[in-house]
Amino acid sequence: MNVAIVTVGDEILAGSTTNTNASWLAERITERGSTVTRILTIPDDRELIADYVARWSDEFDAVIVTGGIGGTPDDVTVEAVADGLEREFVVHGEIRERLVEKAAAFRDENPEMVEEYDLQLDIDAAASIPEGATPIVVDEGWAPGCIVENVYVFAGIPDEMNAMFEAVADEFQGDAIAQTIYTPAPEGSLHEALEGVTERFGVAVGSYPRSENRPGRIRVSSTDPETVEAAIGWLREHVETTEPPSSSEGTAE
Repeated sequence: MNVAIVTVGDEILAGSTTNTNASWLAERITERGSTVTRILTIPDDRELIADYVARWSDEFDAVIVTGGIGGTPDDVTVEAVADGLEREFVVHGEIRERLVEKAAAFRDENPEMVEEYDLQLDIDAAASIPEGATPIVVDEGWAPGCIVENVYVFAGIPDEMNAMFEAVADEFQGDAIAQTIYTPAPEGSLHEALEGVTERFGVAVGSYPRSENRPGRIRVSSTDPETVEAAIGWLREHVETTEPPSSSEGTAE
């Protein structure tokens, strides 16, 4: 499965918010044997979002769009997806009922906040999705995500986005598998080995250079487990290897 990820948000392009969503999604999708072949960040521009959704839904097996599905005026992503796929933007009855209950519970649980602030909850807007879409409802979020054709719309807030992805993660199961070996050798010394393993086994190879805190990595992937095993075995004979870093070392960089 070839997947494209579109992250939406003026704040990401301005540098005021770090785009951790794209890297988190790419890692989870790759773990499941699918391949992320595009990652793009665009502003909260309804026409631009719609244009990419329209084109990329034809070019890729799946398109994930994350960000811009809340209740503020600049949250235009879900409407833009409807535009791009030429669908009506409609209130989903079951979602609306759920949000009415959720809003009432919030008011009961937070009377002081409700009294102090003029909370304006546009329930109809939050309950609207492209006609025929399947909602993705999670406890962590207010407005739902949705699936429409091969386009998956997730929230931009990381906790909400994570929960929405996990709700549909099985749909991103692919055929590719991968193994990684670690090496203390500098990347410049690996050219012959990387070229050789690719030519001999027809595998995809990624090389990631060492840093002060961790060794270099060589990642081999293919749809055939035996081919991956053989390629890794060949690399171990031709490349100096070392133990993988501990989890604490892996997060220190």
